Amino acid sequence: MRARSLLLLTVLSAAALAVLIGLGVWQLRRLQWKEGLIADIEARIKAEPISLKETVARARAGADVSYVRVRVDGRFDNDEERYLFAVSDGTPGWHVITPLTTRDEEVVLIDRGFVPETFRDPSSRAQGELNDAVTITGLARPPETQGLFVPDNEIEQNRWFWRDLSAMAKSMFGGGAGTKDVAPFFLEAERSDIPGGGWPLGGQTRLDLPNNHLQYAITWFALALCLVVIYVIYVRSRWKAA
Repeated sequence: MRARSLLLLTVLSAAALAVLIGLGVWQLRRLQWKEGLIADIEARIKAEPISLKETVARARAGADVSYVRVRVDGRFDNDEERYLFAVSDGTPGWHVITPLTTRDEEVVLIDRGFVPETFRDPSSRAQGELNDAVTITGLARPPETQGLFVPDNEIEQNRWFWRDLSAMAKSMFGGGAGTKDVAPFFLEAERSDIPGGGWPLGGQTRLDLPNNHLQYAITWFALALCLVVIYVIYVRSRWKAA
């Protein structure tokens, strides 16, 4: 084997090896970050709920309140339900999002849970349209941004495909959302006993966060090992043939 060819091969192999090892190390760092995130979420969802007022104050101070457990008392404005398309256990339907107003005139948009298409019309689940004062416990969830393949919200038809809090609030309050003290997050209601068949069905928060970083790290390190083995075998075979 010519010395120049061996040098070039060695340089390229070393560069590739460095990249593969670097990717493996990066995935290990991502693993540590993801495990910390999962532990934080699990701690939040098991914690005692805090008040809406405290959660709003945290959010407006710049804190991350995702998955913070919140308890709020108030009354639903059932006439202002909004419907967010969703699939639950393979069944297409809608999340029912309803504004709730507290005694202090604070407003928070409650994702009450899922209804199949057949129960979208409130008259089909009239007992579940709670008109008295209620106590709701739920998880704070931030507004969403529209994904690349997510349809536009059909505001006039009350068909929503992503949670645009600002647009929902404006549609509910006739453009006068600025006069309302609307919380800067949604509350996803926990499952509870609902009259009239249990609709909407709460407890729809998805907490299964994928964590495949260890497998990815092993893959990158295995590829690095394969590269070293192939390099050694190739160089030895060329030297023997020389």
